[in-house]
Amino acid sequence: MSKVCLDCEKSFKGRIDKKFCSDQCRNNFNNKIKTATSEYYRSVNSSLRKNYKILEELIPEDTAKASKSKLLQKGFNFSFYTNVYTTKKGTNYYFCYEYGYLPLDKDYYFLVKRKEAAEQ
Repeated sequence: MSKVCLDCEKSFKGRIDKKFCSDQCRNNFNNKIKTATSEYYRSVNSSLRKNYKILEELIPEDTAKASKSKLLQKGFNFSFYTNVYTTKKGTNYYFCYEYGYLPLDKDYYFLVKRKEAAEQ
């Protein structure tokens, strides 16, 4: 029984459940699938890493203050963060791993480093 390879579309013979003419075609096909699905993850992780490095650079000690324009100038993307911490008062800190920020008035942000992360 002749079949068609899912990657190169050439005709081949083999077991009834065989889908590819060679290991190379099987690898090519699976790599194409993985690349397409993991491209989004790479993009998100890249943005998270960039945000992390910017916050790390701007927080010399445990806290700091920065303007929105300064963060944006460095390439900070406010759409990407790893978690949100809500205080008892109801204010939200947005974290990128152990570094976080709290929106303040007049487009300023209070930058913090999580103390639990520093102790580990």
